[in-house]
Amino acid sequence: MRPTVDSKFHKDHALELSQAIDQGLLFQVRQMMRTLPTAGIAHLLESSPPKTRSVLWQLIDKESEGEVIQYLNEDLQNEILSELNAKEVVELTEGLETDDLADILQQLPSKVAQEVLEAMDQQDRQRVEQILSYDEDTAGGLMNTDSITVRRNHTVELVLRYLRRHETLPEMTDSILVVNRDDELLGILPLKEVLVSDPNTSVREVMREDINAIPVDMEATKVAQLFEQHDWVSAPVINSHGKLLGRITIDDVVDVIRDSAEHSLMSMAGLDEEDDAFAPVLKTARRRALWLGVNLFTAVFASLVIYIFQETIDEVVYLAILMPIVANMGGVAGTQTLTLVIRGMALGHISPSNSRWLLIRELGVATINGVIWASLISVIAFIWYQDAGISYIIAGATMINLIIAALAGAYLPIFLRKINIDPALAGSVALTTVTDSIGFLAFLGLAQIFYL
Repeated sequence: MRPTVDSKFHKDHALELSQAIDQGLLFQVRQMMRTLPTAGIAHLLESSPPKTRSVLWQLIDKESEGEVIQYLNEDLQNEILSELNAKEVVELTEGLETDDLADILQQLPSKVAQEVLEAMDQQDRQRVEQILSYDEDTAGGLMNTDSITVRRNHTVELVLRYLRRHETLPEMTDSILVVNRDDELLGILPLKEVLVSDPNTSVREVMREDINAIPVDMEATKVAQLFEQHDWVSAPVINSHGKLLGRITIDDVVDVIRDSAEHSLMSMAGLDEEDDAFAPVLKTARRRALWLGVNLFTAVFASLVIYIFQETIDEVVYLAILMPIVANMGGVAGTQTLTLVIRGMALGHISPSNSRWLLIRELGVATINGVIWASLISVIAFIWYQDAGISYIIAGATMINLIIAALAGAYLPIFLRKINIDPALAGSVALTTVTDSIGFLAFLGLAQIFYL
């Protein structure tokens, strides 16, 4: 699970550590690091420039390195792991949960990952390989194979004795999974039932059979929705034959929710949610260059629309002053609809059955806002230039662009999803192209009809 650290806590320790490192007081830095939780150390690493990071990493206790690295973003994980050989990776990740270890191995080159697997003991290797066989964005990629199972003909007393034989229980254990001899899931036995039931009661009598087991190929975002709807702490994962494969716990689901939110936010700027804020200049520039190129193409396309009406602009110069207003109004209105639709799709609220109602609603909103703001800008334009024609033109263009923006904002994400393009990544660029081009076309087109 990714760390959540109090901002004041982080700032205070970051400042102290930075000052101590600058003064060469490495012993004091090490002592300060030992007072922090592993999540806090990871947060400090992510928030430090490269030079400070390398010093901090060298000062982390060896037994804590594995716990720290699981909290780091993928960029920083790759940077650290790329300098280790297979044996060192095995030592570093020893004791991690199976799903966390699988996540780390997925960041390694395939050759190194295979060497790490070969260096593990057979049981651990089989568990990790099972998780690696599934896509990381599915229930199979999220699950942990470490779970406690019992038979339904066992008594509660036997279950209690069995639990006491364990030194520790798997994290987030709120229930025991009930299976048959073929490992088919039959139900769950909540721990609270174990604690309050008569010891001679059989598991069959107190187990719950009305369970919603998660299919192994279910998308991670849908898994998160189920956890949110049912307030689960953990849930079993099964294959198509009902055989128990493992379980998913709430800490992994929180990561999915957080990553999904970060993805939606960062993708609109063409960035990856795992981008390192302190990555080297060339690496960052290379990643951003492609997105800037795409935006340049869309800007050139909008400029071509303006070029078509160059004679009209030469004739009525103040058109050049007013036309950005139309494009900007459409862009803002479209972004509002686009953001709403992308969020609804992420939460599973939007489907083919209700998309038409959503479109009608957005068109209604665009019409009302269009009348209000088109009227206002037309009055401002008339006062500004004492030209009734320009006030009619800008009002009409604003109205047209707001309606087109509503259509684009509502249907672009749905269309992009159908052709397997991430709406959060491409939606904003596509919308900007539409609203800018249509805004300029409507405004300058009406002006050409009116003045020429």
